[in-house]
Amino acid sequence: MQANTAENQNDFFNDRVIGHPAGLFVLFFTEMWERFSYYGMRALLVLFLTSSIIGANPGWGWPRETALAIYGSYTSLAYLTPILGGYIADKIIGYRSAVIVGALLMTLGHLSMALEFSHIFMYIGLGLLVLGNGFFKPNMTSILSHMYKKHPEKKDGAYTIFYMGVNSGAFLGMLLCGYIGESPNWGWSYGFGLAGIFMLVGMLQFYFTRNIFGDIGTKPEKGEVIDENETPEEATRNPFSKFDLSIIAIISIVGLLWIINDPLSKITNINFFDFNVGILSGSNFAILSALVLFIFILVKRISQYTSVLRDKMIAVIILAFITIFFWASFEQAGGSMTIFAKDYTARILEGNEKLLFNIANTLITVIPLVIISFVLFKLFAKTFSRFALGNIILAIGFLIIWGLVIYMLREQYTDVKAEVPATWFGVLNSLFIISLAPIVSKLWESKYSPFATIKNGIGMILLGIGFAALAYGSSSIPQGAQVASVSMVWLILAYLFHTLGELFISPVGLSYVSKLVPGRMIAIMFGIWYLAIAIGNKIAGKMGGMIDEITAQYSMKTFFLIFTLIPFGLGIFIMLLTPLLKKLMHGVK
Repeated sequence: MQANTAENQNDFFNDRVIGHPAGLFVLFFTEMWERFSYYGMRALLVLFLTSSIIGANPGWGWPRETALAIYGSYTSLAYLTPILGGYIADKIIGYRSAVIVGALLMTLGHLSMALEFSHIFMYIGLGLLVLGNGFFKPNMTSILSHMYKKHPEKKDGAYTIFYMGVNSGAFLGMLLCGYIGESPNWGWSYGFGLAGIFMLVGMLQFYFTRNIFGDIGTKPEKGEVIDENETPEEATRNPFSKFDLSIIAIISIVGLLWIINDPLSKITNINFFDFNVGILSGSNFAILSALVLFIFILVKRISQYTSVLRDKMIAVIILAFITIFFWASFEQAGGSMTIFAKDYTARILEGNEKLLFNIANTLITVIPLVIISFVLFKLFAKTFSRFALGNIILAIGFLIIWGLVIYMLREQYTDVKAEVPATWFGVLNSLFIISLAPIVSKLWESKYSPFATIKNGIGMILLGIGFAALAYGSSSIPQGAQVASVSMVWLILAYLFHTLGELFISPVGLSYVSKLVPGRMIAIMFGIWYLAIAIGNKIAGKMGGMIDEITAQYSMKTFFLIFTLIPFGLGIFIMLLTPLLKKLMHGVK
């Protein structure tokens, strides 16, 4: 009888919203609020740190290199902690508790950053956000995966809806936190604080509606048997030896110290690597040593598997290598491209240009919000009787959103001149994803879907085209100029091509990881994949921090040409590897 009760509790398809379980939309809105807070804060961080310490909305007046160092370290760590957070949830506290702990830590982190008058509160806030993200990020998708375990045919549609929640939150977060934070009438503290308010809404909504998931995620599922169709050629175990774990510990400690040391040595007099080894600085020697050890342990472990599995793991690592350079370029969006939007782009609009922008901004803001509100009402109809408090909290959040949107649009229409916020350009990525993802998804399901290396190659070339637009647009900027007024058309084109590149690369990579390795190895290979993204994010901060040096010595055009030529070259390179990758994948498509 108890087994039947448990089964009934987990029959999520009894209560459907738009053909999917109501629980999916609880995850949708929780993830939406979390992405609202993450991208809302991220949109403001570099702008706040580099803004003048005097003026109507003063910042900290940091050099761009220092600001981008802390930005790169923050985004890098945000991709490393999920490896640890997922492990703790799996082994100790369960998915649900991990989501709640992560949301609470991130709420406290955002609110700490709202106290931006004190440096210590800013650093504490960033630390809490990194830790909270580690608990939150991997366990939301774990709950979603378990919900659809008996309905695999619905999983692709579920992940598409969930992905829309991610981008809806990113869109609204950058739009509203950016507008409030950049506004002299409000200021940076209110922008950071707004991110914290909606993270709190997401946490409370999830907490009071958590029982909709039955017994999923309540406790670690010990002894769970993973269904996997592993062939005899791949069925070999390779447990970590004490030597392996020791090397991994050394790599982790050195890597973590290096990531933290980069901004720390620029902000303070503390430098963990204040020495030289020959012609190498201590910092470069440390990270190169860690890289050599990482390659050693990777080769050692891969060589211990059977030939078929070894080939497939090598294929994953090649794709991960390309991913590093993709994110190193793509994540300029939160760094050098944000600086370009603020200081080098003509953002003051008058007359017909102002009217056209106001109309376009109204449409791209209100239409998605109406659609999301419709989904909200559908969820209310199915769940309000059982989870009234969670739904009321969700409704309050949306009332605040609508109030802020109406306020923002009213201010833009009443102003004689329209100054487009520098953060506004960041919303284009989410807008283009929401618009273009269904089209690209249909292409992948058709007979015209190319092989992984072709997708990666095209994605890298599209990324390069986006930077080529910026290089061409910035060709009129004099050498060493700190400000300019380039047409915003070039930034819009850059975000369009960057988004297309993302759609060709990012979702495809995770899909191939799950296809190429056995279920028992997915966690470690996802770990390597997230490590590649973390490295890419840190490189993005380091390279973006060179904007002033390259602009002073050469030109802004040269800076963006670097990000044009590297993706172009790697795109062609990975496409030339197609025959080799097909052989390594052993028939996996």
